[in-house]
Amino acid sequence: MTGELISIGVAFSWTATALLSEYGSKRMGNLTLNVLRMGFALLFSLVLFWAITGNPLPANASSEAYGWMLLSGLVGYVIGDYCLFQCYIIIGSKFGQLFMTLAPITAAIMAWFTLGQSLQPTAILAMAVTLAGIGITILGRGDGHRLSLKLPLNGVLFAIGAAICQGVGLVLSKIGMNHYEASMTATTPSWLLPFFANFYRCIAGIVGFAILMYFKETFAPLRRSVGDRKGMTAAVATTIFGPFVGVGCSLMAVQYTAAGIASTLMALTPIIIILPAWWLFRQPITFKSVIGAIISVIGVSLFFLL
Repeated sequence: MTGELISIGVAFSWTATALLSEYGSKRMGNLTLNVLRMGFALLFSLVLFWAITGNPLPANASSEAYGWMLLSGLVGYVIGDYCLFQCYIIIGSKFGQLFMTLAPITAAIMAWFTLGQSLQPTAILAMAVTLAGIGITILGRGDGHRLSLKLPLNGVLFAIGAAICQGVGLVLSKIGMNHYEASMTATTPSWLLPFFANFYRCIAGIVGFAILMYFKETFAPLRRSVGDRKGMTAAVATTIFGPFVGVGCSLMAVQYTAAGIASTLMALTPIIIILPAWWLFRQPITFKSVIGAIISVIGVSLFFLL
């Protein structure tokens, strides 16, 4: 039950992250919030390592582990979170998290290509069900009674890009963790491995976001954000629930239970987020949105549990 409970906790953690990130992105800007998140995540990690091991730095690993984890951070954090936070600004966290149900499916397809993990025929059914759930929520009748998007196209594309990058980044993290685990000493607590691995992902994240910020909008918004108490509070909170505790525990969950069960329980976020999104941002709760979210989560469940 340990892995299952951790997975459910991660679903609630990612719900809080999505809501806080939507608020923080609209208040401070996408790049500013992400630079702060990566910086706080590195700081919190250093404190954790020092408290547990007496050394603020993570355990040494092979060059292959470093390379895979940095690549994972580039794909999952820099590209993936940039797309995710942009979709939060455009279509909101409720719809953004609905599209994130595509991430576990993307991860399974990526694992099929890179790790040789089997992809069963039932996966096609699961993909169809998940896409049907998303379609029910975001499609409606437009002019001439043709199907049309009820959401801005750019927001939808950012959401799809975020889901793909998160799935690919997860598999890259798995490859990197395999190399990292092989080089760890027996005296290092095994539960710290996800946090060690995530430390290097965050390094890639802060470097990547800083480069984007320099060329896109300079560092002036970052300097102004330091005096924004509400914005900084949101940045610290979303770091705790997201790249620090959330990501670390998501990687920890698969150490205690099957990856399929963990992924399915963590994919409950689109359902959990419906009520708080209405309460905080007055995003309407419609019958179609609830049914669509439930069908999408069922699709993810079929993908892993059949």
